[in-house]
Amino acid sequence: MMLSDVMEDYLKVIYQLERGRDDRIRTSEIADELDVTSPTVTSMLESLAERGLLDREKYNGVTLTEEGETVAIEVVRHHRLLEAYLAEHLDYDWAEVHDEADRLEHHISENFEARLAAALDDPNVDPHGSPIPNADLDAPCARPGESVSAFEPGDTVVVEEVADEDPDVLSYLADRGVEPGVELEIIERAPFGMITAQAAGADRTISLPEDVAAHVRVRRPVDAEH
Repeated sequence: MMLSDVMEDYLKVIYQLERGRDDRIRTSEIADELDVTSPTVTSMLESLAERGLLDREKYNGVTLTEEGETVAIEVVRHHRLLEAYLAEHLDYDWAEVHDEADRLEHHISENFEARLAAALDDPNVDPHGSPIPNADLDAPCARPGESVSAFEPGDTVVVEEVADEDPDVLSYLADRGVEPGVELEIIERAPFGMITAQAAGADRTISLPEDVAAHVRVRRPVDAEH
């Protein structure tokens, strides 16, 4: 089945919105993610439903069919492998790789995908900590970690994943050493949403405004989970 880049983008967005949720995805959510109008989304959803790629209930949202999910997972795999390759082998900054991968993800062959994976030693995550689907296109586990905003002063957490869509946020976090694998202690949570944290071994504290903190997902350290 030949799909346009835009169709694949819609499937990818719906797949990402579905992560960790049981309810249907609303037209308005898709419109917000893609920065298009609701009527534009409605028209595309009708086309995708006609192709058997999603299940659509008028006024009640959509879910991907098995075939639609497979297409979306393949696009996500392409995207995250490309991000990893750009960062590891071409010295792209992690704030740059998302847009570049967006342009390339629709246009690589299965052979090229396999060579990318081999060159990277078949990684499990991309530079932002997001899980890379395997070659069998099995859906990865639910989105890793919890929002850093869910934790309290005195808690110690490890950064699991950072959302990759906003290069300004990624640059802000990189300048402060906040990246996957870094251990943070929550120092303070202000009433207006600002989180103050400190990385293990660092002298200075890190200020995470509410809109920035929303991009950071964390977990408790392994030794604290047992």
